[in-house]
Amino acid sequence: MRKSTMKKGMSVLLTAAMAATMLAGCGDKDAETTTPPADDANTPADDVNDTPDDTTTADAPEENTPSADYTDYSAGFPERVTIQIPVYDRSFEGWNVTDNYYTKWVQTEFGDKYNVDVKYVAINRGDEVQDYMQLIAAGNAPDIIMHYDMPQAVNYDGEGAMQAIDLDELAFYAPNYYAKMGDTIAKYGTLNGETKFIFAERKAIYYNWVTLIRQDWLDQVGLAMPTNREELVAVGEAWKEAGLGTLGESLKKNAFTMEYPFFTDSIATEEYAKYLDLNVAPFTWKPTEDYLRALNAEYNAGIIDPEFYMKEDDAAIKADFVAGKTGTYAFYINSSTDVISSLLANQPDAKVAVMDLGAGSPTGNGYYYQYPPYGMIMGINSKSTDEQRAAVFMFLEWMSDSDNLMFLQNGPEGEAYNMENGLPIAVADYAGEAKRSQNNNKDYWCLVQEIIDYGDDDLTYQANLLNLAPAGYEDLIKSAYDMAKAEEPYGIVTPIFTKAVASTQEYSADLNAMWQQFYVDCVTCKPEEFDAKYADYCQQYLDGGYQAILDEKQALWDEGSYIAD
Repeated sequence: MRKSTMKKGMSVLLTAAMAATMLAGCGDKDAETTTPPADDANTPADDVNDTPDDTTTADAPEENTPSADYTDYSAGFPERVTIQIPVYDRSFEGWNVTDNYYTKWVQTEFGDKYNVDVKYVAINRGDEVQDYMQLIAAGNAPDIIMHYDMPQAVNYDGEGAMQAIDLDELAFYAPNYYAKMGDTIAKYGTLNGETKFIFAERKAIYYNWVTLIRQDWLDQVGLAMPTNREELVAVGEAWKEAGLGTLGESLKKNAFTMEYPFFTDSIATEEYAKYLDLNVAPFTWKPTEDYLRALNAEYNAGIIDPEFYMKEDDAAIKADFVAGKTGTYAFYINSSTDVISSLLANQPDAKVAVMDLGAGSPTGNGYYYQYPPYGMIMGINSKSTDEQRAAVFMFLEWMSDSDNLMFLQNGPEGEAYNMENGLPIAVADYAGEAKRSQNNNKDYWCLVQEIIDYGDDDLTYQANLLNLAPAGYEDLIKSAYDMAKAEEPYGIVTPIFTKAVASTQEYSADLNAMWQQFYVDCVTCKPEEFDAKYADYCQQYLDGGYQAILDEKQALWDEGSYIAD
């Protein structure tokens, strides 16, 4: 292992996220980027949101070349083809994810050219697994079934939702996309001897997931930026005494990195392999126990949001921050975010800073979810026809074109942005019809690229100062970048199992429901009740399927069915 690295809420990146939602991880996963999740991971899980776990590694295929076995549709399909493309719905105010300037542009530029109807299907980012499972069960899933985390992608395949992918066909219809991603697909895309997954490109960055903290509140109570959990608790206590607000917190569900701040150097690779899984909370693991015990003390001290378990989606979490009820907020920052402007509208004297990545950790070490070498994981719906599959591959090829990608990421030149020194500079306060979503349209172009990249680290960083920072707040990104560089030694690479963990698919939904009930009770109970409740819930969790998951992972480890670097 390399160290470089019910009720409501979630985060997918790491300590930052964890600390932010009081110490809640990110994720999403969003990665939602990247992180954990993630998000939404640096989903950090938003955005997290994103970790591999259950794939079969295959040797890289021989170079794929066009074949006469496939029909050439470069002049368009002879009969109209409809493809359904998923897009995350993040509840951005005033944004229709399935019908807007850019979805219309996609239809005009790609769909009409090739006689294809491109229909976008909204997937709720906070409940995407539930959304997909319902669509799959009803036979209405989109032609692309996607996720940031490999175990969950494997779960979708286990539902019979995905068809095998012919790499020769992919190379025929999407030659440039395949040339870029072929090696990644060969290494990570094979499951049980068949190619099931294709991927978006990822050149990971870890400074787009940030935790904002009220700097003016810190100044008011005379405290410096917290650098470990003890100092963060002191901040919460001082804010409470001053009658300000609480530390932010939210319900953790569906993507789990909340335990990262409690990692230590003594954790072995085998232990990470057994317990790390963004889709199943490691309730019985010592780092999780330490997390729950700390949160219980902080809840009973009244320094975290007392109704954290009611805060499930980002809109509710952000609403408390901009209203001045909480003093920390973790999210994927971008130039079009309205969180700072909304805060200032309510409290004109408010000042924000980026919280130290180690603030959620007892040691001050900012352990975080380190991204796999790919972004979005995509499978092709088992019900998609040959023509729909070909159209999807052609769509990925079209979106990979630099001009099309530039338009999706920045809008029309001369209107939404202007080129300066080789970089697209967004027009300040642009409010025209081509205004992008609050995360710079990422939920459309994430199919081929996880992070905007200009082929040069310095140029990409300079671009991100513009793309990620609201006007006048470039220092936030500079701070986040410096922190991320300093915390590089604490990235945790999740070992990848090369076979599916069947018990994860079988028990993950039930365990997620159990987790939400058990962990909320552990956090909100009296301190003297914690030990007994935690022990009882651990046994119920193990009996509810978690022991089966741990045993299956141990067996895979023992037989050597894993990649640990």
